[in-house]
Order: sequence, then structure tokens, then C-alpha cells
Amino acid sequence: MNSEQILGLATGIVFGFLLQKSQAIRFEKQIGAMLFQDMTIFKVMLTAALVGMVGIYIMSDAGLVKLSHKPMNVGAVVIGGALFGVGWATMGFCPSTSVAALGEGRLHVLFAIAGMLIGAALYAHIYPFIQTTIESWKDFGKISLSDAVGVSHWIIIPLVWAVIISMFYWFEKKEI
Repeated sequence: MNSEQILGLATGIVFGFLLQKSQAIRFEKQIGAMLFQDMTIFKVMLTAALVGMVGIYIMSDAGLVKLSHKPMNVGAVVIGGALFGVGWATMGFCPSTSVAALGEGRLHVLFAIAGMLIGAALYAHIYPFIQTTIESWKDFGKISLSDAVGVSHWIIIPLVWAVIISMFYWFEKKEI
């Protein structure tokens, strides 16, 4: 194992631990999120996004990492998001929570993991078709939000933080 793999493994273990401690891997929390009755999952995901966006841009600005955005392709985002949502709603787990639940010893999650692996294999098999169809629908190219609005990411980041922290406040006020 090289240092990047060790760092990835350590980061994954810490993330799994935090998912478990926040109870984000509990089926009840997953269902509560889908019904917008329990915002625990959203709080965990949004907190990770807030911390991640600052860390990534600090490292990028320091020249430690190079950002490589995926193309903003409307067809791929809509269809991929719908498939992700159907899988999450069907199994009650997303990829990260399923692996964390397996780490906790819940073997029923093997069905979700098998579904993800089958889906990935199917995607790889039909990718040439996807390239000529879905990926040709309204492709905006490799663009970030700051590119789209023409301002520095250090202006966008505090605005995103303000919106998400306001959402957290609203969730707590509504007790959801």
C-alpha cells in the first residue's frame, strides 16, 4: 500500500465511524430523510460538503491538488440522480451508508452492495451507448458555480455556508 491508499483507508474509516456515531446508517434515519421527517442524513451530508469545499479550495489555491471538474451534463445528472434516488429508496442505503452498515455487521446490506456492483458493471457495459445518447444531451462542459456566475470561489463559499447554516437553524427550529 502506498501513502495515498493508506490515507484513503484512514479517511474512510473515520468517515464510517462518524456515519455510525451520527446514526446516519440507521434504516429509520434513512427513511426519515426520504420522508423529510428527520434531517440527520442531510445534516451529515451538508456538513461534509461545507468542510470539504473549504479544504479542497485551500489545497487547490496552495497548489497541492488540481481540480478536475466532471462535465455538467444535464441528461447524465438527471438520469444518474434518479437512479441513485430509486436505489436509495429501495434499499434504504446509499453507497457510503451501506459500507458503514456492513462494517457494523448488518448483513442484509449485502443486497444493496450487490445491486451497486451489478449497476456499475451494467453501466460499464452500456457506456458506449450512454456516450452517444445521454451524454450528448445539453453538456455545459467542465464548469463550476464560480465559473458560471463569474466570481471567485471565495465569494461563493461564504454564501453557500450562510445558506446551509440557515437551513440547519430552520431544521432545528422545526425539530426535524
